Amino acid sequence: MAKPMTKAQLVAAIADDAGTDKKTAAASLEALLAIITKEVSAGGAVTLPGVGKIYCRERPERMVRNPATGEQIKKESDKVVKMTIAKALKDSVNG
Repeated sequence: MAKPMTKAQLVAAIADDAGTDKKTAAASLEALLAIITKEVSAGGAVTLPGVGKIYCRERPERMVRNPATGEQIKKESDKVVKMTIAKALKDSVNG
């Protein structure tokens, strides 16, 4: 498995593909991440065409087991961020 792309590598790739400098590419990436964070935190969803959909889902209250002691404890309801991968991306990986 290949190593994941770092933020610096991603910024450099965006700058290269867009034909701009790294400072502009970094600002664009930060703005995109801020928008996604704000929208998903508010309970919305963001669709990135060709990549997938990022959304927040609420998990109900449930019983869980402490792995150290084996004791059953009640876990309060919480929210979790999910992502559904787009069919186009799945096909490009498997094709």
